[in-house]
Amino acid sequence: MQQSFWQHIVHFYESSIFVYCAAIFFLYAMLACLSFIAIKRYKRRQVLQDNTTGLVASPLTPGISVIAPAYNEGVTIIYNVRSLLTLNYPRFEVVIVNDGSTDDTLEKLVTEFELKQVEFAYDVRIPSQPVKGFYKSTNPAYAKLLVVDKVNGKAKADAVNAGINASSFDYFLNTDVDCILDRDTLLKLIEPFMQEPKRVIATGAALRMVNSCEVDAGMIVRVRPPDEFLPRFQEIEYIRSFVLGKMGWTMLNAVPNVSGGLGLFDKDVVINAGGYDPKSFGEDMDMLIRMSKYMCEQKLPYAIRYVPETLCWTEGPSTLKVYKRQRVRWARGLMQTFTCHPKVLFNPKYKKLGWIIFPYNFFFEFLAPIIEFVGILYYIYIVIMGIINWKFALILLVFIYTFSILITTLAICWDQLTMRYYNSWKEVIGLIFTALLEPFLYHPLVMWFAITGYFNQLTNRKHAWGNMQRRGFQNRQANPTK
Repeated sequence: MQQSFWQHIVHFYESSIFVYCAAIFFLYAMLACLSFIAIKRYKRRQVLQDNTTGLVASPLTPGISVIAPAYNEGVTIIYNVRSLLTLNYPRFEVVIVNDGSTDDTLEKLVTEFELKQVEFAYDVRIPSQPVKGFYKSTNPAYAKLLVVDKVNGKAKADAVNAGINASSFDYFLNTDVDCILDRDTLLKLIEPFMQEPKRVIATGAALRMVNSCEVDAGMIVRVRPPDEFLPRFQEIEYIRSFVLGKMGWTMLNAVPNVSGGLGLFDKDVVINAGGYDPKSFGEDMDMLIRMSKYMCEQKLPYAIRYVPETLCWTEGPSTLKVYKRQRVRWARGLMQTFTCHPKVLFNPKYKKLGWIIFPYNFFFEFLAPIIEFVGILYYIYIVIMGIINWKFALILLVFIYTFSILITTLAICWDQLTMRYYNSWKEVIGLIFTALLEPFLYHPLVMWFAITGYFNQLTNRKHAWGNMQRRGFQNRQANPTK
């Protein structure tokens, strides 16, 4: 009787895992198809109507505040601010929030951009740590620059809130000061706000690693895949996530989150939703959820859109220590999402947020590392007990491996065919060969750091934010022989 009961448990577990895996395969295949349709439509619109010239020339173009928090970014701050000031857009300002830096970030800004402390009408519409001062340039060439010096809030969210309070325009771009933006970023991201019949509350775009790119005066002059393995795996992960995932979800108007590295937002909706939560480890996802909740509770139709072009290059962690810190924080943020918004899941009041986005995030993002970890333990158990069906197990593993490589290869090739960021297919093939190693070398790290993040969140362990330890990318030239 005991053995029979155990056999029932095993049968139920194996059947559940089969259904779960089948659902994942179906979802990825569906997202891939939807992504192809979304990108083709986007490319067709770009050919039929180029709004860039009209937006630049039109006096009706909405103003945008570019908000970039900075904490101990002395290595790259000058080049990044110069890059932000050269964005191709008629009405914008750059708001740099010095979040209590302990290095020479503020001093470098004051010296380089000829800043003086000024009186400023600061309207506190969302809470943040106190602001110590505002700085504007005495040089008209830097008239668009505003530097906000504030007490450290121990989170990017607090700094962004202060930037929102200080911003002048109805839309704001949330980015990181270490990122390099494409010159037409604002033009590309504002288009959905002006074209969609529904009220667009946020737009995002693809991100890519800057680690081995050639950079001149804060501008990307040559895109290259990262040379180091850890950033290289992140490049593959980002391409798959943005090109297939986000573009697939945008077709369903069910984008799960807009990256904290690059997102354009409707400021009024953000303020009404309460601003960013400084206590959240995943402030970008949390903010989008609260914006969506607000729109649903007000019974207002809305849309969230993604642009398939890479408009932002960011320096990915190149050491395991920094990478672990980042991924553990992301995992804790994902877990917080469900503890902070427990009533959203399967709640018809929240429409697609409750019926599509939350269930997907819960079952296929949050639970995935746990199910995978338990699956590995189960495999070890049946191997030790000698009850494994090797033929079936090997067929299953080969199928899962082949499917994951196929999806990644599709993403990389589709990205190159449509956008052509890399100069040669040799670089693309190199990325595909790296993808062959991803399930063995990179994915186990993603899984383990996610489990670690969940454990730390459950045990309420203090998270050490630490410094990104950036190498900087000013005037970085890659090896020309590569």
